[in-house]
Amino acid sequence: MIPRERLLAALDRKEPDKLPKNMSFTEPALRVFRENTGSDDPQSYFGLEARIVNFAPTRQPLDFSRYLPDLPNGAIVTEWGIGELRRPDTHYYRYASPMRELTTIAEVMDYPFPDIKADYRHAGLEKEVARLKDEGYAVGGAVTPGDGAFFECAWLLRGLDLLLEDLALRPELAEALLDRVVELSTFMAERYAQAGVDFIFTGDDVGTERGMLMSPAMWRRFLKPRLARVIAAAKWVNPKIHIFYHSDGNCEPIIPELIQIGVTALNPVQPECMDPAKLKRQFGDRLAFWGTVGTQTTMPFGTPEEVRVVVHERFRTVGKGGGLVIAPTQVIEPDVPWENILAFFEAVEECKY
Repeated sequence: MIPRERLLAALDRKEPDKLPKNMSFTEPALRVFRENTGSDDPQSYFGLEARIVNFAPTRQPLDFSRYLPDLPNGAIVTEWGIGELRRPDTHYYRYASPMRELTTIAEVMDYPFPDIKADYRHAGLEKEVARLKDEGYAVGGAVTPGDGAFFECAWLLRGLDLLLEDLALRPELAEALLDRVVELSTFMAERYAQAGVDFIFTGDDVGTERGMLMSPAMWRRFLKPRLARVIAAAKWVNPKIHIFYHSDGNCEPIIPELIQIGVTALNPVQPECMDPAKLKRQFGDRLAFWGTVGTQTTMPFGTPEEVRVVVHERFRTVGKGGGLVIAPTQVIEPDVPWENILAFFEAVEECKY
């Protein structure tokens, strides 16, 4: 099988020739990769089956000084007006939320959202998707305006504490903000589908290691119908398109409803708080799984042999009959030994159907 066929077979819950895989790196981990391989391209070096396309960067002038009067030194500002203070050794940031002081729906409507719908932002998608498919890769589009499909983007704009307050105490304000972001998320999903991608990356972190970040009832009221709108936009263009949904933590209470609204692959299936084999037994006839190898446990703290054991165990359980794209559950941080990265890929190559 070529890489695209292999990954799509797994997403279709069929057995490919061997187990498809994925891995992404923080910049410090990428430096370790370069030092050990002499390559700048881990995707090609490790034979990853998927490639991702994105909208082009904005050209509009960015001035959010009225919304971020006390921005810390060294922070950058995204096209959404979100201030990010980055640390060079991890992918974790400190954020400055530009909409913290907004109190009315009118102020939300007046906020300068980015020009994602502008033609120049997405005019080249069809050409890029066709090129990657011609090279044999499965192609995905990332519906992540700001960060996350819409909930994470909204809380980065508003501040997580205030957005959660809004959901409980000021629902009209929360809905106005969510709908502004969802409008752009829906546009992105539809354009990716029109461009011919094989799958859509979407999702928001709605789980913690101890359970849901909010009650399932609150998720159903505020997030489910909006996520359904984003998914429907892509499936209106291509009913067979795969929908990849990401949520860290334990999102098990809402998995049946994710399937109901069109999700076909769940990521990252964090084994520290969910049992991948159990989820396969419960939902494997309707859902594929992408991830399952812990980055809080196995990858940084296991031995190379323990990494191999986990990969083979996931293949026997979650991968049985197809339906698994194996991957670490998060980007590789600098505390992951190089030997464990090699062990992961060596073990994957041994997992043949």
